[in-house]
Amino acid sequence: MKRTGAQIVWECLQREGVDVVFGYPGGANLPIYDAMRDFSIHHVLGRHEQGVTHMADGYARANGRVGVAMATSGPGATNMITGIATASMDSSPIVCITGQVASKYIGYDAFQETDVTGISLPITKHNFLAMQVEEIMPAIRQAFYIARSGRPGPVLVDICKDAQQAVIEDWQYDESPIRLPGYRPDLAPVPEKIRSAAEMINAAKRPVILAGRGVLLSGATDLLRQFAEKAQVPVALTLLGIGAMPASHPLNMGMMGMHGESWVNQAIQNADLLLAFGMRFDDRVTGNVETYAVNARKIHIDIDPAELNKNIKVDLGLVGDLKEIVTQIDPLVQPADHEEWVDAIWSRRKESAVRDIQNLPDNGHLYAPHVINDLWRHTAGEALVVTDVGQNQMWTAQYYRHEKPMRFISSGGLGTMGFGLPAAIGAKMGCPTCEVWAVVGDGGFQMTQAELSTAAQEGIKVNVAIMNNGFLGMVRQWQEFFYEKNYAATPMRSPDFVKLAEAHGLTGLRVTQRAGVEDAIRTARETPGTVVIDFRVEQEDSVYPMVPTGADLDKMIRRPSPIVETARDR
Repeated sequence: MKRTGAQIVWECLQREGVDVVFGYPGGANLPIYDAMRDFSIHHVLGRHEQGVTHMADGYARANGRVGVAMATSGPGATNMITGIATASMDSSPIVCITGQVASKYIGYDAFQETDVTGISLPITKHNFLAMQVEEIMPAIRQAFYIARSGRPGPVLVDICKDAQQAVIEDWQYDESPIRLPGYRPDLAPVPEKIRSAAEMINAAKRPVILAGRGVLLSGATDLLRQFAEKAQVPVALTLLGIGAMPASHPLNMGMMGMHGESWVNQAIQNADLLLAFGMRFDDRVTGNVETYAVNARKIHIDIDPAELNKNIKVDLGLVGDLKEIVTQIDPLVQPADHEEWVDAIWSRRKESAVRDIQNLPDNGHLYAPHVINDLWRHTAGEALVVTDVGQNQMWTAQYYRHEKPMRFISSGGLGTMGFGLPAAIGAKMGCPTCEVWAVVGDGGFQMTQAELSTAAQEGIKVNVAIMNNGFLGMVRQWQEFFYEKNYAATPMRSPDFVKLAEAHGLTGLRVTQRAGVEDAIRTARETPGTVVIDFRVEQEDSVYPMVPTGADLDKMIRRPSPIVETARDR
């Protein structure tokens, strides 16, 4: 076949099974866009390159396939950097394809020339610069292989404009297996370590499983449940591990960490064995590492050897695919009875319930936790929920209870404000039959609100719930707790979100009282197209509990009871 470099790009994407690409054209990738019409891949035009990268990320997290984003050179490529870093921190498989100036101009500060491979090197699994047409196909094939194998992550392919325009007269697609020297995505532990892990589990009296995103990525959710039931081990979830265990399961304790449940953190501190399944002991999970679970032996299973002993020293580290490793351990583990241990954990939960905002009377104010709990009830817990970052994120993690995997999407490691809306659009494209809700704050939403036009142009259905408290809420909370309520630069004026939605040709709603929440949710679900709901929630409410930075994991700030009324006139 006679193929230009630009046609080879699309041919390779099509061979990789790509059905949608999120992108933004420009001068350096115009040949790629000119060739697009010859292929059946659907293109989604975003409104900002950061947005299209988050869309590719949301797509990948929702359906497990590699997401693809495109941008031009220079500012187009650099605008993708935040999205790439977000995907890198959360192990999300995306391939970003950028245009680059012609090869003869590289190094001469040509118009819109930027060394994006150099810039992105620390935040990608790998990247490629294709300066010749013959390099395009190997780069794209390897990019997909690297992105999806081992610990998933982002890969960038930068393609010079002249390589896009060049022609190969007799081009053939290479279908041979990919082998990369030095790249070992299929590591596995030796049998002796498998036996040692089983012996430690069988000897434990107060074990806890710490389930992270790796459980979801390895497809081990059913195995986790079966293993926990057999050994009667309670399960604690990281933020990105939500959905790894059904929320209603009696062994699911809930979320751990800075804004996790108090009884979960206490259980971790009192455990005699921690089984870390596909999590990386992030600082938001551990609190003070010097006092973290000091009486517990620790087994860490992770596909990335760099994570073992990086943050927390462990007694036994096993490198490899979580599902495969637990499958090998399971036959060696004896059925156990830890009923006394499990009952002790749940008794602490009952003690904490009296402070839960859901159990306090309606005082006429609209609280974000009430909104999210109502959203959970009216969607029967079946929605695919994408959050932004901040208080809205933590409240959603606490009050929207997920029974199924891959239904909670959020920026964890990087904590990227502006992630919610574009990632929800990508998730909807990846799972078109799912009911998708974006739960966002008024601050993060304004960072990427232009993507409402993308939703309108695509005609897709994404419901957006804005927890509008007139502040950069999580920063304000820190100012309240640790800076004597010096609310410096956190009060925020927002546009009229109802009119904003209408300006994009969408439906906008506003709710100021608890009584209006149910009708708004019902209307949003029944209305065709994307709907934006402006929930005017209590301004000075905070996320509880909270572990202060550097504090012991079980030294949490808890919600005062009853709630002090601090609502301001709006």
